[in-house]
Amino acid sequence: MGQGAHILGCASTRLSPAERDFFAEAQPCGFILFARNIDTPAQLCRLCAELRDAVGRDAPILVDQEGGRVQRLGAPHWRQWPAALEQARAAGQDAARLFWLRYRLIAAELRAVGIDVNCAPVADIARPETHPVLRNRCYGGDAEQVAALARAVADGLLAGGVLPVLKHIPGHGRARLDSHHDLPEVATSRAALAASDFVPFTRLADLPLAMTAHIRYTGIDSAAATVSPRVVAMIRDDLGFDGVLMSDDISMQALGGALPERCRAALAAGCDLVLHCNGELDEMIAVAEACGSLAGPAAARAGRAMSRRRPAPDDDIAALAAQYDVLAAQAPRAAQGQGAGR
Repeated sequence: MGQGAHILGCASTRLSPAERDFFAEAQPCGFILFARNIDTPAQLCRLCAELRDAVGRDAPILVDQEGGRVQRLGAPHWRQWPAALEQARAAGQDAARLFWLRYRLIAAELRAVGIDVNCAPVADIARPETHPVLRNRCYGGDAEQVAALARAVADGLLAGGVLPVLKHIPGHGRARLDSHHDLPEVATSRAALAASDFVPFTRLADLPLAMTAHIRYTGIDSAAATVSPRVVAMIRDDLGFDGVLMSDDISMQALGGALPERCRAALAAGCDLVLHCNGELDEMIAVAEACGSLAGPAAARAGRAMSRRRPAPDDDIAALAAQYDVLAAQAPRAAQGQGAGR
């Protein structure tokens, strides 16, 4: 069979025989890893190899390695990265260079263990009302600044041979609820959203992959964006995004109904791939059955996206790390001088 229209997780640091057999049959388009899957660099290399061996191809392997609270690879084997919002504010005019270096180094860490897709940049705009689950993961409160830093993040990842995933399209910053547990509603008009929240996503519409927001934009549709044909059409036609559109984690409680219903609704709305993250085998079986295989324009978009994967370049990582460390050390002093980051 062809590749499935789904990206799946796994339960632990090694594949079980049942997982291996299931992946061989279901042929997920790719895999996503979480902290539960990660121990040491050697173990992670083995797990990535096991995942690809299970499907018999060089499947993409994703992770959320933003920094701050959302970094699956951490100490003692990998760098600890500060929260993006505080670092961006402290860095001031050096923020774009600092973020490029930061994500170029993250790319080097990921490629060294076999991971080639990172779920970043976060192009949502931070607002006073933004829910704490997201707020300090954002890059700022100004649309143009967020767009510029998101571009630096994407470029740093691409320079290191890692595909970026733009999130959470078309904008999560106005959400007052945590979509892991509830469905946020945003009542702002479409015109107002287009003038602010949508701007960074429009600026980065050329990126290969994007992840939807589980949010109901009541000025656009009564359905959550992930399962709304109207919102997905807007993402394609108005925001201009023509890459692979994947759902946010389909098991999040923002979306109602059984998992198969959610999967079918997301694909019917125009998502190319369904993302399922918790690694529970019974759920993954249901997701794979509901999603079926990649076909048509979705398969073509996935092919184009994967063609942008590149081998890890032979850059002087130590020199780039030294540049990052200098800029990062200067940033707090700059912030004290300009009153930023308070």
